[in-house]
Amino acid sequence: MLRAILALILFAAAPAMAQEAWPSRPIRLVVPFAPGGPSDIVARVLSPRISATLGQPVVVDNRAGGGGITGMEAVARAAPDGYVFGLGSAGGLAISPRLGRGTPYDPMRDFAPVTLGVLVPEPLVVPVALPYRTLAELVAAAKARPGQLNFGSTGPGSMPHLAAEQLRAAAGIDITHISYRSGGLLATAIVQGEVQLGFADLPVLLGQIRGGALRALAVGAPQRLSWIPDVPTMAELGLPSVDASNWHGFVAPARVPEPILTTLHAAVAGALRDPEIARALHDQGAIPGGNSREEFGAFLRSENEKWGEVIRRGNIQAD
Repeated sequence: MLRAILALILFAAAPAMAQEAWPSRPIRLVVPFAPGGPSDIVARVLSPRISATLGQPVVVDNRAGGGGITGMEAVARAAPDGYVFGLGSAGGLAISPRLGRGTPYDPMRDFAPVTLGVLVPEPLVVPVALPYRTLAELVAAAKARPGQLNFGSTGPGSMPHLAAEQLRAAAGIDITHISYRSGGLLATAIVQGEVQLGFADLPVLLGQIRGGALRALAVGAPQRLSWIPDVPTMAELGLPSVDASNWHGFVAPARVPEPILTTLHAAVAGALRDPEIARALHDQGAIPGGNSREEFGAFLRSENEKWGEVIRRGNIQAD
């Protein structure tokens, strides 16, 4: 009888005994873009520190395709055991899901928010050859010549496109969209005057701003930027609804156990708060994140709502 009781006790305890401590093997960090891009740089700056904290290798896995959708789908479909997480972008987690084509995942249902990785501000710039020295002068010129000023973007539904759509609506101007295939081509087009204005990620534009080829008129960020401190925010200029910053954030598959998410968040947020890493990210033109899981979840919801409204209002369609 005693043997039977002991056997039952051991059998009941077996699942708990079988559960391994997390992590006990390498972890895969999915980056949904090719090596060398902004999110890849962020992942490779952070992964050694995350690995050191967790005691297991964190392997960066580049899954490019679909403008960030392919990699995010891989994260959404991964086993919810904490051994796969991803560094998604505003495009993959808040914009593409709201465009007409949609995505094979729901960003609010299929992911567990971990933390914001970085914010990447979007300055509004014009060529220095043009006479516009303030946003008010640019808006006045656009109103005097409806449809004749062109703005550039990196494609329909891209962050530069949506930022300009916010400006169009807030300032009540009629400007014409011209699409380019990359941020570098867009910056060159603005410098050469092919288009008269445009938004883009700060790292794409900073060299030309500092070099005097581009003039920054405003930033769609909550505060002025340390890289270009003399450039006012849109809110300072009376257009607070022009609120556009690109970003990259960490997510895990939905249904990852809470204790694992807590440990993963502590490791990633701790890395983002490291002064050396923060300096490295700042040097790349990015503002480090590291907020709570709840704060990042609320941010994801607000970004989906904001860009969904811009897309609906502008009847914006993907390529």
